[in-house]
Amino acid sequence: MPRALHFILIALVSFSCARSVSRIDPGQQIDLSGRWNDSDSRMVANKMVTELLGSDKFKDYSKTLGKKPSVIVGLIRNKTSEHIDADNYIKKIELAIYNSSIADLVESDSFRDKLRQERAEQQDFASAGTASQWGKEQGANLMLFGEMTSETDTYHKKKVVNYITTLFLTDIETNRRVWYGQEEIKKFIKD
Repeated sequence: MPRALHFILIALVSFSCARSVSRIDPGQQIDLSGRWNDSDSRMVANKMVTELLGSDKFKDYSKTLGKKPSVIVGLIRNKTSEHIDADNYIKKIELAIYNSSIADLVESDSFRDKLRQERAEQQDFASAGTASQWGKEQGANLMLFGEMTSETDTYHKKKVVNYITTLFLTDIETNRRVWYGQEEIKKFIKD
């Protein structure tokens, strides 16, 4: 085989094995592994927040309160056997609440601590007219928290995974549960 043809064949084989990357719509649902993914997070977060804010119990609470409730999203524990980025899921829930305009969203503890540190530093380093004042934070009326679990059934090269997200909305002052919701996603995976 001539040397030039040999190099051409090597080049063709090398290029045919090269990785291909293309941009796609972030909202497009793609499920490669069968595990929990970004589409599941977005779908469950939007559906559950819509159910929560549209529920009669939430509407009754808002009416009794006499104003738009302030909600803080607390811990949502991942009790599945998979690594699921709970922080990413929480951000999707926060975004859905924020975009609803039916409830005010109050910062979570980690962000609140950073804001308080900045406010404290402003007392020493900012002019009196521009420094943020203490004691003006908006307190949350309600806290949303919950857990994610999964159930798996396997037989030969088939697997069914049922993901269950349970959320609880609780009145911070009374510890009374205002809303309780659950959403499931079931996936059938064949190898």
